[in-house]
This record gives sequence, C-alpha cells and structure tokens, in this order.
Amino acid sequence: MTDFKKLKTENILPTLAASAALRKVNDLLALINLAESRNINFMKIYETLLQNYLFTGYPSALVSLKILKSVYPDKQIRKMSDMNLYHFKRIGVANCKKVYGQKYNKLISNIKSFSPDISEWLVLEGYGKVMGRKGLSFKERELCIVAVLAVLRFEDQLYSHINGAFRAKVTIIKINDVIKNLDLLGKKNLSAFGLRVLKRFKAEKGM
Repeated sequence: MTDFKKLKTENILPTLAASAALRKVNDLLALINLAESRNINFMKIYETLLQNYLFTGYPSALVSLKILKSVYPDKQIRKMSDMNLYHFKRIGVANCKKVYGQKYNKLISNIKSFSPDISEWLVLEGYGKVMGRKGLSFKERELCIVAVLAVLRFEDQLYSHINGAFRAKVTIIKINDVIKNLDLLGKKNLSAFGLRVLKRFKAEKGM
C-alpha cells in the first residue's frame, strides 16, 4: 500500500476523489484515515465522494460512500432540505459561468443541439444541486474534479475545469501539484495525461 503521509493536507481530498474514481479501495481507505488524522472535517470528505457521482456514476459513489461509513460508523448525515429547482438553476448558472465565463451561452447552445436534457441537467444537477452545496469551497470542488477527470482521461472536460480552477484563483503550481500527486495511486503515468492537458492550457493562455 502506498504511503500517503507526505501529501500536503490541502492535496488529500483531490487524491482521495481520484482513488474513489479508480476504485482503489485500499488507497481510498488509507486516504480517508489520513484525512481524519489531519483533522479534515468529515463533511468535506463526504462532499468530495458525493460529488464524484457526477463523473463516475451512482454505483461508484455508493461504493465509496459505504466505505466512508465503515470508517465513521456513528456519524449521522442530514439530507439537504432545500430542493428548490429555481434555487438550483440560479446557483447553477452562476457556478457554470465561473468556469466558462463568456463561453457559457455557447456551451449551453452547443450541448442543447445534441441533448436539451443534458444542457438542463448540467446546470440544475451539476453546477446547481451538487456544486452549489455547502461543505466544500468552489476551489476545493474544482481541484477534486480536476483530479478525477485527469485519471478518467476526459480531455475537454479536464481542460474546462483546469480553467475553472484557474478562474477561481487557484495557482497553476497548485493545479500541477494536484495532478502530479495522482502518481501515488499506483502508476507513474497516471499524471501524464493531466499534465499534458495542463501544458496545453498554459500554452493557450500564453503562460
């Protein structure tokens, strides 16, 4: 099993999210325990794994959240009471614009051309209901998403969320660190894809 103790505390959650996406149960358990030992709030861990369902699906999220429960058997979790769709739409539009900026309307129009349903769910479900939740900051959510999309090798989406993290004032050095830490999850090439997309982002931004 990998020794994750050298991880900076701020990089534990993105690595944890990626381990869950890769279904590396032993690594996930080790990272949950490390997060607990570093006094990372339980709800931050919970929100990290809950958010994953947007990218890895319900089966993966159910497995990882069940593992989390095994580490915190006595922890009681309250369901979010606010299920107002208009609220989700408002928050979702604001969050989506944080990532895409002036390209927001073009993005929605493009997705609507091949799936009006997904264009609606993207805002309501993804950027509203999930990313609009309390428990993690927008920066923390973006870095977790970057880690997950990097190991799952979704290039366009990864580029967008690197941009989202950067627009949220996350430094390139910090994004680079999050991606490089993915090599701790077993293979030395796990970071290669993400670093290549980050290199492209930097080149296109003139960095």
